[in-house]
Amino acid sequence: MPTRRSLLLAAATLPLAGCTTSPDPGTKELTTMRVTYGDDPSQFAELTRPEGESRGVVVVIHGGFWKAEYDLELGRPLARSLAERGWTAWNIEYRRVDAGGGAPATFDDVHAAIERLAGLEGVDTTTLLTLGHSAGGHLAVWAAGRQRYAAWSGATVRVTGALSQAGVLDLVQASQDDLGSGAVERLLGHRATAADEAWDPQQQLPLDVPVRCVHGRVDDIVPPSQSSDYVAAATSAGADAAVELVDGDHFVVIDPDSPAWSRQLELLEELGGR
Repeated sequence: MPTRRSLLLAAATLPLAGCTTSPDPGTKELTTMRVTYGDDPSQFAELTRPEGESRGVVVVIHGGFWKAEYDLELGRPLARSLAERGWTAWNIEYRRVDAGGGAPATFDDVHAAIERLAGLEGVDTTTLLTLGHSAGGHLAVWAAGRQRYAAWSGATVRVTGALSQAGVLDLVQASQDDLGSGAVERLLGHRATAADEAWDPQQQLPLDVPVRCVHGRVDDIVPPSQSSDYVAAATSAGADAAVELVDGDHFVVIDPDSPAWSRQLELLEELGGR
């Protein structure tokens, strides 16, 4: 019988839809709109609006060790759950390794996708939270400080808070630990070092926005120390950061039926000031 892990991984191979609505009777009718932010096939995002007033925007960034074989299908259940609870969900795709991605293209795309929100009618980015799983957690926290660096210094849409789901937050340690069988080296083109500050959340501390980390206690893909060590360093540097370990593995944090997801919804409300 397939496990939750295999089902979630298999979801990455499903076809991408341009516009979807809820097919379930008795549930909210939510329309998802596909929006491009560049000419590459991977430069697009899916916008799902809530019924009524929005709490703010949550940028959903999928994981998969930055590999092309994984896509934003992994973020769709979370985007829907967010919209059902009053958030505007912006589920982004980006160029990944072996599909035109890696540094700097992957980072440029995340920046451009967030900036694209400024041109969308009726989208208020006053509250702009990033939410990412695994490699997406890395990008979610990275995006919160991207404007410090020359390539992205013109950022007009600023992140106001980040929630990392089992994120790869220390690239140097992840490289040393060979997470994803060389995933960091494929992203950067070399083993991560202290010279890679522009790409590495651990080297960008302290951030001036709050960061929350949620991580499964028995995660055997990205160790919980990636979150706990980041938060320890962040708080020592005077940043607003916290970590919560939850029961489960690497994928429990993206299961919308899990207690871990219910807790993340609460954390997003806190980050959004609601």
